[in-house]
Amino acid sequence: MTKSTSSAPSQRMLRVGEQVRAAITQVLQRGEVRDPLIEKTVISISEVRMSPDLKIATAYVTPLGLKDHAAVIDALNKHAKYIRGRLGPQLRQMKYMPDVRFRDDTSFENYQKIDELLRSPEVSRDLDSDTDDKE
Repeated sequence: MTKSTSSAPSQRMLRVGEQVRAAITQVLQRGEVRDPLIEKTVISISEVRMSPDLKIATAYVTPLGLKDHAAVIDALNKHAKYIRGRLGPQLRQMKYMPDVRFRDDTSFENYQKIDELLRSPEVSRDLDSDTDDKE
């Protein structure tokens, strides 16, 4: 079997990442993490990226309704070992339980910036001139 040279995640990495995302979501929804900040915050987990050896899971999270995400990310990372221990029942088919790391998901902010740029008068003017040329 030859190894792929691309940096894109394998199907296995994607599948396991989705399983880990679902398991973390269940742990958070059930309120198993005893931390006041985590308990009172609605947390969206948009993606979990697995390392190629499936031993590290990086969860990209967005605390909804908060401007400062750092405190929630820090709290999640502080409880990462406990959360990892609570993933066992959902991920018992895995050979190794992955270490979980939490990162702030900035993709929504990036999408918003792109949307604002596309709606700016300068870009709208350029897009309008392109459609005028085709007619």
